[in-house]
Amino acid sequence: MNGDPVARLGRADMHIHTLASDGVSSVVEILDRVEADGFLDVIGIADHERIDAAMAARQIALDRGLRTEVVVGEEVSTRGGHLLGLFLERPVPSLRSLAWSVEAIHDQGGIAIAAHPLVPHPMCAQGFALRRLLLADHPAARPDTIETFNPTALGRYRHGAVVRFAREHDLALAGNSDAHIVDAVGSGWTTFPGRTAEDYRRAIGAGRTAHHGEFHGSREQLGVYGRQLRKYAEGWRATVSGRVRGGATGRDLGYPGGTRRPARYDPGEGSREGEA
Repeated sequence: MNGDPVARLGRADMHIHTLASDGVSSVVEILDRVEADGFLDVIGIADHERIDAAMAARQIALDRGLRTEVVVGEEVSTRGGHLLGLFLERPVPSLRSLAWSVEAIHDQGGIAIAAHPLVPHPMCAQGFALRRLLLADHPAARPDTIETFNPTALGRYRHGAVVRFAREHDLALAGNSDAHIVDAVGSGWTTFPGRTAEDYRRAIGAGRTAHHGEFHGSREQLGVYGRQLRKYAEGWRATVSGRVRGGATGRDLGYPGGTRRPARYDPGEGSREGEA
């Protein structure tokens, strides 16, 4: 960005996946890249149906004194589409109603963002469902906003309609990468006044955000899909091998201690790739 670097807006990418779910990059790879680039001030690790890698990432960032702040998130599969829960301390159960899931996130003091919405696909919250929650007299079940920029095929398909929907309902703009590989982190992001995670949270509530990014090409997404298939095969072999040896290890969940069973990251044990 141009201008005074002290006065610039903060930048956040709050939708990043790791090896723990369907991503192909580890927590340490992501943290190393983000810290080296120096572009993002806040990131959210939001794996599907789990928060263990996100909690490990937050602790590793603290242990290493990184400048980038990590928010614990989860991409929750609801019966009404995928929902980002941010600022969590415990996982949100899947396959509940969209309203129930939003309320569960708010019960933790988190914020709820509909992921890649309005696309006619079961993973995406539909306009009628979101509109019902936004207009209902039940603030606890009202999503805080929707993801107005997502560079994947799901986000590209209805991008214009999503932006119009956000403006119609006076919602904050939220851009994220939905990254499943480290090279995609920061390909979509949100700007906001301030630099911290709490600044981001306040800006979402006040509608003082903007989204940015570039859509992915088909070749990039096919390449990630190929990496995912190889990861699943390797994970299956590691899981079977671990069970044969007594169940003490399993597939790599992408953080130090992530091959143990039960998996755990112990604060202060280090954050080098592959450490167990």
